[in-house]
Amino acid sequence: MHKYLFLLLLGLMACKQSSNNQLYNADQKHPIYILIDNAAAKGPAIELVDLLSQAIDGDLTIVEETPDVSNYIQLKISEEAKAVDPLKPGTVKYEMQEEGLLIEGSDSTHLYYAIYDFLERELGYRWLDAETDFIPQLMEIQLPKDLAYTYSPPIATRTVHARVVYDNPIFARKLKVTTSAFPYYAPNARVHTFHRFMPREHFLKDHPEYYALRNGRRISTQLCLTNADVLGIVVDSVQAHFNRHPEARVVSVSSDDNTQYCTCPTCTKSDQEYGGPTGTMINFVNQVAAKFPDKFISTLAYQYTRKPGEVKPANNVLITLCSIECDRSGSIEDKCQPFAEDMKGWNQQDATLRIWDYTTQFTNFLAPFPNLRTLQPNIQFFRDQGAKWVFEQHSNHPSDLYDLRVYLMAKLLWNPDLNVDSVITDFSVHYYGSAAEPIGAYVQSIHDAIAADPDYFLFLYGDPSQAFNSFLSAEKLEEYHDYFNKAETALAGDLMLLNRVRRARIGLDYATLEACRKNIAPAFTLLAENGQLNPSFQAALDRFKSTCQQNNITLMNEMGYTVEEYLAGWQTTITRATQSNIAQGATITLLTKPKKYANEDPQTLTDGAFGGASFYANWLGFEGNHLEAELDLGSEQEISFTGMAFLQVVNHLVFLPAEVTYSYAGKNKQFRHLGTIKNPKPLLEGSKINDIEYFDLSFDPVKARYLKVEAKNLLTPPDWHHGAGLPSWIFADEWVVR
Repeated sequence: MHKYLFLLLLGLMACKQSSNNQLYNADQKHPIYILIDNAAAKGPAIELVDLLSQAIDGDLTIVEETPDVSNYIQLKISEEAKAVDPLKPGTVKYEMQEEGLLIEGSDSTHLYYAIYDFLERELGYRWLDAETDFIPQLMEIQLPKDLAYTYSPPIATRTVHARVVYDNPIFARKLKVTTSAFPYYAPNARVHTFHRFMPREHFLKDHPEYYALRNGRRISTQLCLTNADVLGIVVDSVQAHFNRHPEARVVSVSSDDNTQYCTCPTCTKSDQEYGGPTGTMINFVNQVAAKFPDKFISTLAYQYTRKPGEVKPANNVLITLCSIECDRSGSIEDKCQPFAEDMKGWNQQDATLRIWDYTTQFTNFLAPFPNLRTLQPNIQFFRDQGAKWVFEQHSNHPSDLYDLRVYLMAKLLWNPDLNVDSVITDFSVHYYGSAAEPIGAYVQSIHDAIAADPDYFLFLYGDPSQAFNSFLSAEKLEEYHDYFNKAETALAGDLMLLNRVRRARIGLDYATLEACRKNIAPAFTLLAENGQLNPSFQAALDRFKSTCQQNNITLMNEMGYTVEEYLAGWQTTITRATQSNIAQGATITLLTKPKKYANEDPQTLTDGAFGGASFYANWLGFEGNHLEAELDLGSEQEISFTGMAFLQVVNHLVFLPAEVTYSYAGKNKQFRHLGTIKNPKPLLEGSKINDIEYFDLSFDPVKARYLKVEAKNLLTPPDWHHGAGLPSWIFADEWVVR
C-alpha cells in the first residue's frame, strides 16, 4: 500500500535523561528486539516492525525467547483464546518495566490496538485515510520510566458505515472499528427480516392471515405476530440461518421498513395488554430467542416500536435502537428528547442495547451536513445509557467532509471524551497541510451558522434547498467559497493536497449548484443576464464533475441515484432552461390542492427554477389526489409544444403519474384536447427508485391563451409496496410551452 510519508525529525526527549529509558538512538544503531510468547502475537509483531521501520533506521528483530539485552519490547496477549463477545470491551495496555517496554492486549485484536495507541499517543503516528499514514522520522526514542497506560473502551463494537473502512481492513483496524456493517450477524439476516423469513410470494395467496390486517384487508407490509404458525415459521427460518452460518452470533428478527403493522383483533388486544406495538413485538421476539439461548436475536426499536412497552426483553435479545427521526442540528438530548427518553426507558429495563445512529443526509450524500458538533454528545449519551454496540450509519459512499467524518467518528467511538476541536485541528494539519487553517475556518463557520438558527431542523431526508435562508444563504455560500479559494491558493500547486481540498469542497459545490437551480440570488443563478450560463454555476459544475471523476465518487443518495445521472440531469435542465419558454412567469391556477412542498405555491410551476432529484428541490407535491392546473399565457399565442417534468422516489411513495393530459383554449376558455401521454415507465417492483420523467407533447400549431394539465396520481401504492394502503404522491415542476 502506498504511504505518503510526511517527514518530521523528532528527538523525543520528554524529560531529563535520567528519568527516561532510551529505546532507540540513531547514532548507536543497536538492534531492537520484539519478544513474543504466543503465536497469536506474531501478526501484531510484524505490524510493529513494519511501522517502526518506517520511522527509524535500526534493526528490528522478532524473537520468541527472552533476549540477552537490558531493553526490549515485549508483546503479550493477556487472556487465553476465547469466543468473541461483541458486548464485552477488551483492554489495551503499555508500560515501561525493568526489562523494557511491555505492550499488551486482552486478545490479538486488542494487541494490535495497543500497538497503534502506543505509536499514536507516544510517538506521534497518525492513521488519516486508507492510503495516508503520518509517520514521524525519529532520531531517537526515549520513554519515561514511569510510562503506564491502560484503557478499556466503553463501547465494545464500533462501526462507522463507510466503504473506506470496509474496503480497507488494515485501515479499519488502525481506527479500531469493524470491517463490516454487521459483524457477528448471519449474512442474510441482518435487518428488516420479516419479508425474508416469510416471502409474500410463498405465503400470501394461501395464507393471508400470516400478514398484517390494515383497513380490512391483509397486506404483506408486516407479519401478524399473534399467529402461532408465523412464530413457528420464523423460528424455523432463524434455525436455518444459524445452521448455514454456525459462526454467526446474531440473527435479526425485525420488522420491515414501514409502519404498516398488523391491526387484527388479536394483535390489537396484544398491543393494549403489552403497552403498544413494541410490547407485541418483544413478546414475539422473546419467544424466538428462547429457542436459541446461546445466540443473540436482534430486533429493531424503530419508528412504531421505538418506545419501550410493558414486556422486558430477554437477556439474549439485542435491542437495536434507531434514532432516525432526530434533528441533527443539535445533540439528541437537546433536540430529540423523545428519543432520549425512550433510550432511558430501555436502559431502565436492562435491555441489551445496540444503537443504530445516523450521521448523514440520505437523500443527498454530498450536501453540507453540519453535525460534527453533535457526534460527541450523542456518543457520550449512548455510552452513559449502557450501549456497548454502536453503529454509526454514514453514507457508506463518499459524502460531505467524508475523510474528516470517518476519522472523527472512529476516534469518538474509541474514546468518547476526546477534545473534538483538537482532533479536528490535528487531522486538518496532517491531512490538508497549508490549507488546514482556511478549511478549519469553513468547518467552524458553517457549524456556527446552523447554531445561530435554533429553529432549523437538520433532517436525514432533507435537501440543501431547505437551508438557503439559513446556513446556506447566498451570503454564507460566498463566505465559504472564499475560505476554499484561500485553501487552494495556499497549496501552491500541490496536486495531492489540492485533491483532498476539492473533496472537502464537494459539498459546497453541490450546494452551489442547487442554489443556482433555484436562482436564490444574483450571484447564484443558472443563467446570467445575457441568457448564457452563469460563470459561477459553470465553475462549480466543472469542479464537481472533475472531483467526482478523480475520486470515484459515484452515488448521490441512498436510492441509487448516481453522479452520472445527476450530471446528465443537469445537461437536460440546461437545455430546457436555455430554450424559449413562453410559460415562464405566467399565472397558474390550481384546481386541486397541493401539500407541504414548495410552500404550496402554484407559481413554482412557472418560476424558471427546475426541479432536481429531491422532492424538496422546486417540486410541487400532491398527496392522494390528482394534479389539475390551468395556465394563463396573458394573450393568444401560437404554440406547438408543451411539457412538464415529474419526479419518482419509490421508497418515499412518490410515483410518476399514470398519465398526463394537456388541453388548450382561446380567449373563450373552451378547452380542447391536445393529447394524453401514458407513463412510459409503469410502476413495477424493479422500477428505478429515483427518477425524473418529462411528459412532453408536440402537436400541430394552435392558437392558445390558456392551457390545462391533468396528471393522474396512482392514489395509493400497489399491494407489494411497503406503503400499501397509504396515499401516494406526484411531484411536478416547470411547465414549458413553446
